[in-house]
Amino acid sequence: MNEYVNSVAESEKFRSDFGRVAKVSMSKFSGSKIKEQHIAPVLFTALLTVVLFTACEKRQPTAVQQPPPAVTVATPISSEVISWREFTGRLDAVNSVEVRARVSGYLQSVNFNEGDIVKEGDLLFVIDPRPYQAELERVRGQLATAKAKESLTQIELNRAKQLLEQRAYAQETYDQRLAAARQAAGELEAAEAAVAMAELNVEFTQIKAPIGGKIGRAIVTEGNLIDGGSSQSILLTTIVSLDPIYVFFTVDEQAHLRWIRLRQEGKIPTGVKFPVWFGLADEQGFPHQAIIDFVNNRIDPNTATLNIRAVAPNPDRIFTPGLFVKVRAPASGIYKVLLIPDDVITSDQAYKVVYVVNEKGVVERRNVEIGALEQGLRVVQSGLNPTDSVIINGIQRARPGQPVTAQPGTIAYNAREAIPQAVRDIFERHAAASPQRSTSATQ
Repeated sequence: MNEYVNSVAESEKFRSDFGRVAKVSMSKFSGSKIKEQHIAPVLFTALLTVVLFTACEKRQPTAVQQPPPAVTVATPISSEVISWREFTGRLDAVNSVEVRARVSGYLQSVNFNEGDIVKEGDLLFVIDPRPYQAELERVRGQLATAKAKESLTQIELNRAKQLLEQRAYAQETYDQRLAAARQAAGELEAAEAAVAMAELNVEFTQIKAPIGGKIGRAIVTEGNLIDGGSSQSILLTTIVSLDPIYVFFTVDEQAHLRWIRLRQEGKIPTGVKFPVWFGLADEQGFPHQAIIDFVNNRIDPNTATLNIRAVAPNPDRIFTPGLFVKVRAPASGIYKVLLIPDDVITSDQAYKVVYVVNEKGVVERRNVEIGALEQGLRVVQSGLNPTDSVIINGIQRARPGQPVTAQPGTIAYNAREAIPQAVRDIFERHAAASPQRSTSATQ
């Protein structure tokens, strides 16, 4: 109905405008001797002018106002964290032995499977014992002779002593008997030592595992002649222990100095074996724990690094000496920070930018300084307040200075995983002991 009324009104206006224009045009030609064919173009021009004028006067439709875009906001997570440093390390055996022969001879047998786990005392190699067994029998005969001789000289000495007391024996003859007895006693000791040595040589023909662990390959096979008894003797095989295992890694001097300063400031405890965590090359994160048990006493001048050793249990024997690992070690005391999702931080040239919604519902830009990642969240060192409403979803629809519709959201975070319990226990004990130290120092 409204459209019909508007159409009628426009038609009336058109007729009125056309009549006015036509009247003016006709008045210009009144009294003139102009032919009718000249009037038609003038009327057409007037008609076209009225149509265009009327069209220009039509009102433009009013644009529909769009509502503010919707975004999701959440306040930053306030949590206690600890700084970490990552290093490259390697695994090494606590005990490593090169098995060599102590006696020479032909290798008679190899009594292990290469790559097996052996126990301390297991038989590994046998060298032909017959020459050493024969030598043992020979020196045992010499020992029997020495015993008989020592017994005879002792009897003669006792008899000479009795005769000497009765003044029926010369002093010179007694002295000879005494010297002969002492000589026989010395020969007896030498014979006993020779027997002991021969027994050892026979024992050494059986080469046993000095430690328990994983054995390597047999470098020498049966039938080969072995020259043993020295550090230059041929290597037979190697054994490395597996449980526990060492984790070696090096830290740069800057990290070492920072650790010293933190100890001087009392932010970390002294005299405590700190835990570290490590992971293998094919593992995500740092799932395994080790305890630092040794720090070298000097910086390597060639590399400007300090060698540190940690020890880790290896009951399943999944760690092999020589493997490279990634190590994560504590690099600070416990402190509080703000955490936000890493993907809500944008870059603007040299600045890191976060968008927040103020209390009026308007988007504001905040330049922030960021730190390390913690459980997928980024540490914000400055630029944010704990009560700020950070846009965590819909950033592409947010423009600084424009209003938005803020919808509440949450940031997923597990505070218990931020600081391992082993580290937290160390700092809690340190915090509990600190007042006692300060009190005793004051007294």
